[in-house]
Amino acid sequence: MNLFASEILSIFLPANQICGDLAHGCRLACLLPLSPGGVVQHEPGHDEKSSGILAIGNRTGTLSRAHIMSRNFRRKYYDIFSRFYDSFVALHSGDRGGVIREEFSAKIGLREGDSVLDICTGTGSLLLSLHRHVGVEGRVLGIDFSMGMLQAAKAKTASHPNIHLVQADAAELPFKQEKLNLVTCSHAFYELKGDTRDKCLREVSRVLKVGGRFLMMEHDVPKNFFIRFLFYLRIFSMGSRKALAILKSEEMVFRESFASVVRTTTETGRSKIFICQKA
Repeated sequence: MNLFASEILSIFLPANQICGDLAHGCRLACLLPLSPGGVVQHEPGHDEKSSGILAIGNRTGTLSRAHIMSRNFRRKYYDIFSRFYDSFVALHSGDRGGVIREEFSAKIGLREGDSVLDICTGTGSLLLSLHRHVGVEGRVLGIDFSMGMLQAAKAKTASHPNIHLVQADAAELPFKQEKLNLVTCSHAFYELKGDTRDKCLREVSRVLKVGGRFLMMEHDVPKNFFIRFLFYLRIFSMGSRKALAILKSEEMVFRESFASVVRTTTETGRSKIFICQKA
């Protein structure tokens, strides 16, 4: 195991605190072998598309049957949606060239050699932008609970050995307390349903070091009628009460978990960015 690989594994929770209940069932995920390039590998027998993606399950292993069924349904939905996800985001954001992702990454203030975690990473489009800022000596981690999304991300990032992909639940991050300086989330926060959103924010705060930052970029309410319809359809999929609470008091939601919250807007005016800092 090389030094860089050891550094990657050192931020994960101990293997005995992780239950392999995700789609590919990797138990003792933190003990899986690594390739010479430091990429975490699946256990033997997994398909080629999934090799190099670390699968980690729920920490407690005490989820109700209804919760597991609901999560499995959503995972399958996103596995299918991964084929259209990039086009969907481009339609909403009006950014087919990825300019706002570069703008978002620039606002973070990353330097070469920095480390960053992107939650709900989807097809990994932001990972490439983050990588350009941290360089070959930096470390970029992307997590998502959909293997379909991560397979698409792998296809984009395969040539960068310091981009690591992890299948895990954003509401139960598999990392030790106060190990990360920066966490990002791009155009995915509204996808979190029920109390998953609140758990996710608590988890982000838990894994961030003191003074660490969480940056979230989301679509603003679109002006185009059709795109606005799709936007509200997506929002209300969380449940009307949760949806209205987020739209009316986003900043207050973040202030429950972070000491400082600043809201800004991208140059296109179609996406907003929240910069949250842990006390």
